[in-house]
Amino acid sequence: MKAKKVFSMILAGAAAVSLLAGCGSSATESQGSTTAQATQTEAQTTSAAETTQAETEEASAGETTQAETQAATDETADAASDTSESGNVLVVYYSATGNTEEVANAIANATGGDLFELEPAQPYTSDDLDWTDENSRVSQEHADESLRDVELVSATVDNWDSYDTVFIGYPIWWGIAAWPVDTFVEANDFTGKTVIPFCTSSSSGLGESGSLLADLAGTGEWQEGMRFRSGVSEADVQDWVNELGL
Repeated sequence: MKAKKVFSMILAGAAAVSLLAGCGSSATESQGSTTAQATQTEAQTTSAAETTQAETEEASAGETTQAETQAATDETADAASDTSESGNVLVVYYSATGNTEEVANAIANATGGDLFELEPAQPYTSDDLDWTDENSRVSQEHADESLRDVELVSATVDNWDSYDTVFIGYPIWWGIAAWPVDTFVEANDFTGKTVIPFCTSSSSGLGESGSLLADLAGTGEWQEGMRFRSGVSEADVQDWVNELGL
């Protein structure tokens, strides 16, 4: 009887130990599950944070690229604007023998300006230009002022309003500007423009040729101008243009 009681106590103790072991295992498994879940959550949070950071950096890089592209576009536009602005000089000229044309080309090279040649509808021949012959065309036109209304192939310039500075070149005939230039001056409005006359001559000076053209025009800010000898060097023309401070 006593032995049976002892055996019952041993079984009860074993059951208690087994129950405790089961609870400990369950607690351990629960703890492990909680730890794993926390680790997974942390990993997901880290991944989300890294993704957000990557997206932020990508967006920032995109904004930088867009800003750089816009800056490059603006710079190109500014350069185009500068180029456009540098083309506001026009060099108009009438050349009978080629001397005035050479100076006009030199001025255009120095200023980056555009050229416009005045061409009589009825061109002057070598015989027409023989001022020593009283029967030549220029001699007759000099003697009779009514004959000096020389028709030009074109007396107007495309985009005339875009030019701020206009050089006007001509040979000197009897102390004044060759009269084919008169037709051009009368046909255009020089309001708001700086006008700089220049002439070529083997001996005569500029004289009143510039001021007479200014009076004929009636508009524009006319400068004193310059006379060049025949065969003047391009370097000398360049020096004169530099002194103008355009």
